[in-house]
Amino acid sequence: MLKKSNIAAAILLGGVLAGVVARDISHFAHAEAATPASPFTPAQEARIGAVAADYLIAHPEVLVKVSEALQARQQAAMMKAMTDGALALQSELLHDPHAPSYGPAEAKVVVTLFFDYQCVYCSQLAPVLTKVMKANPQVRFVFREWPIFGDRWPASRLAAETGLKVWQQKGAEAYLVYHNGVYATGHNEGALTANDIRTAAGAVKVDPSATAKDKDVQAELTLTGQLARNIGLTGTPGLVVMPATGATAETVTVIPGMTDRAVLQMAINNAAGLTDPVKP
Repeated sequence: MLKKSNIAAAILLGGVLAGVVARDISHFAHAEAATPASPFTPAQEARIGAVAADYLIAHPEVLVKVSEALQARQQAAMMKAMTDGALALQSELLHDPHAPSYGPAEAKVVVTLFFDYQCVYCSQLAPVLTKVMKANPQVRFVFREWPIFGDRWPASRLAAETGLKVWQQKGAEAYLVYHNGVYATGHNEGALTANDIRTAAGAVKVDPSATAKDKDVQAELTLTGQLARNIGLTGTPGLVVMPATGATAETVTVIPGMTDRAVLQMAINNAAGLTDPVKP
């Protein structure tokens, strides 16, 4: 049975097809002789539209193909816009000393992760990212604390603030311990608690209190939110993979959502200019 949206699409598309047929015939007629713009009367054009609509309703598989093609086109346009956004903001993505990072400073490829500790998909991505990091010690990974659920669940923002404080005070190794420690709780979607955060921070001897009053921490959270939105990300997780220098639209990959190890590895290989994919 056709969905209501498909029926509406059939009606609209029928009208479009009628217009296309009329314009095409008109074009050839005009090329041969000076004739009126359209050889059809309004009644005939209406009939063409009705026939086209009836055909599409009788053959819904055509609508499915049209819908799939439209979705693919829209997705391609969205991906291009995000890639262009990442290219325009590559300086902010690559050269922010206040953003936690792990890996060699001279790395030729940089992977930036936008995440929220309360995000269930970010939690699922965490072990995937750990494996990718171990397989790619030559790559630098940047962690953008983006507590999009902070208004709903205050622990989301506290966890992000604490992560930045750990980075400020203890550096990369301690940050990674804290980061993985929070995810190791398995608590997300509102289940993460202040005690979970204190425990993870305590493992690296950082006190999470008073982070809300730290101007540098708050400024970094604001900057990250602006950066994510300007790229075109609308949620977490979000990944940007790019060369550290000389990035182009062909070598930048934006992944707006959950992904797997193979896809992330291919993005890294692409940014590195590798033609033969490395098995993850």
